[in-house]
Amino acid sequence: TATGAQRNTIEAHLADMDAAGVSKSILSSGSNALFKNPATLLKDVRLVNDDMAEAVSGHPKRFGMFATLPLPDVDASLKEIAYGLDTLKADGVHLFTSYDSTKFLGDPAFDPVFEELNRRHAVVKTHPVANACCNFQGFDSDLASVIELSNDNVRAIAKVLLSGTASRYPNIRWIWSHSGGTMPFLFERFLRQEDFMKGKAKEVLPRGSMYYFKRFYYETAQGNSPMQLAALLKMIPVSQVLFGSDYPYRPATECVEGLARQRFRPGELRAIEHDNALRLMPALAV
Repeated sequence: TATGAQRNTIEAHLADMDAAGVSKSILSSGSNALFKNPATLLKDVRLVNDDMAEAVSGHPKRFGMFATLPLPDVDASLKEIAYGLDTLKADGVHLFTSYDSTKFLGDPAFDPVFEELNRRHAVVKTHPVANACCNFQGFDSDLASVIELSNDNVRAIAKVLLSGTASRYPNIRWIWSHSGGTMPFLFERFLRQEDFMKGKAKEVLPRGSMYYFKRFYYETAQGNSPMQLAALLKMIPVSQVLFGSDYPYRPATECVEGLARQRFRPGELRAIEHDNALRLMPALAV
């Protein structure tokens, strides 16, 4: 059976989009497996970004892109922000939820990167990884795929919130993958944590965690079942939900069908599938 990466050609991607009625797809590097070797990290990241830019150049009406940053290398990431956004004209940047299984988004070491992204009012699209913190005996790759990706999502969201990153850098527009992973089921714990933090909560969450939850964006790749959407939409407005396919690992038709099963009011489905993305990234209309 071909892997997702092996299926990922421009022609196959366009065919998948056409089958689902997707007019434009924003490319990003959803797997950190491409960037495991620190010795070649900068070269590998640049290669991926240039390849995506070539696809966009060849099909500007069908593709956009999120430029990958070579974190945890902060200096190189600052250079790649400039290259990706200024030279390649990327629609935003792509970050993984954690790096080296020890540093999550929101770690103070990454502050210079967030300062620059905040200055640029950048869109930051995230994707989870299977964190090595849970590679204990009996926890194989199948279980990691089922459990760990969603859990690393909520770890990063927690770090971004509780470190004060979300409040210190309010111009960053965050997109969390897979409808926020397990986050919608744990939000009550965030609210309780504010009580435990007492005075510190006013410093790192001056408007309360729910304010930031409702400002984040959530894309629906592998997060479009009735149960997931019901939980997410109890927390946040439809205006913060974006269509996502997770192609080439899942077909775009899966998200189309999942969203169609949800009972949306008139205009809400169009907002998720079209209008919200254009409001967030107006250049997509070009």
